[in-house]
Amino acid sequence: MKLTFIGACHEVTGSCHCIEVGDKCILVDYGMEQGVNVFENAKLPVDEACVDYVLLTHAHVDHSGMLPLLYARGFRGQVFTTEASADLCDIMLRDCAHIQAMEAEWKNRKAKRHAGAPMVEPEYTMEDAEGLIKRIVPCRYNQIIELCEGVKIRFTDIGHLLGSASIEVWLTEGDVQKKIVFSGDIGNKNQPLLKDPSYTEEADYVVMESTYGDRCHVDVQPDYVKELSEIIQQTFDRGGNVVIPSFAVGRTQEILYFIRKIKEDNLVKGHGNFPVYVDSPMAVRATSIFQDNIAQCFDKQALELVKKGINPISFPGLKLSITSDESKEINFIDTPKVIISASGMCEAGRIRHHLKHNLWREECTILFVGYQAIGTLGRAIVDGVQEVKLFGEPIEVRAEIRKLTGMSGHADKNGLIDWVTAFKEKPRKVFVVHGEDSVTENFVECLMVEHGIKAYAPYSGTVFNLASGKLEYEAGPIPVKKKEKAASGVFARLLAAGQRLLAVIKKNEGGSNKDLARFADQITSLCDKWDV
Repeated sequence: MKLTFIGACHEVTGSCHCIEVGDKCILVDYGMEQGVNVFENAKLPVDEACVDYVLLTHAHVDHSGMLPLLYARGFRGQVFTTEASADLCDIMLRDCAHIQAMEAEWKNRKAKRHAGAPMVEPEYTMEDAEGLIKRIVPCRYNQIIELCEGVKIRFTDIGHLLGSASIEVWLTEGDVQKKIVFSGDIGNKNQPLLKDPSYTEEADYVVMESTYGDRCHVDVQPDYVKELSEIIQQTFDRGGNVVIPSFAVGRTQEILYFIRKIKEDNLVKGHGNFPVYVDSPMAVRATSIFQDNIAQCFDKQALELVKKGINPISFPGLKLSITSDESKEINFIDTPKVIISASGMCEAGRIRHHLKHNLWREECTILFVGYQAIGTLGRAIVDGVQEVKLFGEPIEVRAEIRKLTGMSGHADKNGLIDWVTAFKEKPRKVFVVHGEDSVTENFVECLMVEHGIKAYAPYSGTVFNLASGKLEYEAGPIPVKKKEKAASGVFARLLAAGQRLLAVIKKNEGGSNKDLARFADQITSLCDKWDV
């Protein structure tokens, strides 16, 4: 009964943890790293083909984005997550695959112009994403599910994103029973649309995030409607556009919620029914998924609007851009407007085109409404960089750079403390992950000194024995090393197929002699065919 820490250790993104119990291997999240890779991740303790289940806390790509790669390397198990997260993954993982394919195509076109430049392959394909999506099992909140013999799970609403959850996991191996809780990303209180985080009362061990474990948002809840209306008013009066880099899922819908109220109360004067563009096909689809999950996920205030026949995230003047031609037209419209576009950290997607057209204009405002990871373009702009490069062209930063104060889908330090101290009895140990290097250490010290909770911030590769309550292996930081040239996409898939074959062989040990003999003959025949 072991827990191995893989990703988001002394880092904010790339969440992944591995449970081994009996003969089963279970991953909790398998996310993509965003921004600077501070530390190298240890390898999974088993081949990807030997992973039996994945438990997914929510659909954000830093928790889900590498699941198609897991499939490409042989995983054929099941992915358990909430119903809303399953719906969101259906669009987000396809979008990840599409972006990777487009970026690889762009880099390869550029490489062809330079003799000797290496060609690149996307980490996974659309087929991998679709194959993984078919293996997702939607689950309802608060329902105890028997995953397999010796493993039960339950998803609890954590208020971070539509469908986000903390996951309770009950493990039994022989006479030993333990309960471990994975917090997922703990939501901020009093967010629009979503419910506040639910608390869990019992656990032997807890793995919790610490993104804002060193700071508090604000003492008084900000009036986002007032602040946003003032930013729009000032920008429009200058003749500029308000460009909002926003995560397509979650933050975009919150901004629409605020703008609906701004328009309803006529808080922006002199600009009529000003246009608001949502320029992200994924954001458009995600907004539809939000509307499909009203009953299970929306808070009381949003439900009250729905009961009155009011769509809380729609209003006159809202324009949805789907095609690339529609996206391009936006920046040739002179009317001052609000442009909401992904990605939220400006690393990919259509937002980069809008920055190219608006970042150099003094009359415009670039409004950030979410966390910007170290190493991302968004973080550089927020930190005051004077010039950026977009599509190979240097662009001066002349626009006004603003942030909505305190707006975050993550709980701050006080919210994290509220969640972890809600357990009736203190957990035996709290593992602190999903925070910047210094933040994890500071939060551990806070838990131990101020709250008497045993806490520890593991590095990737650390192995903890849940049965004995002791570290089996304490890893240190793994410096990022230059990656070896990856095998070609097709050859990599062949290697993955070979790994899966080995996994199938191992799992069939002890089967009937007749079946194993036939299986061996088929493998030998296939090898003879290809041994040329």
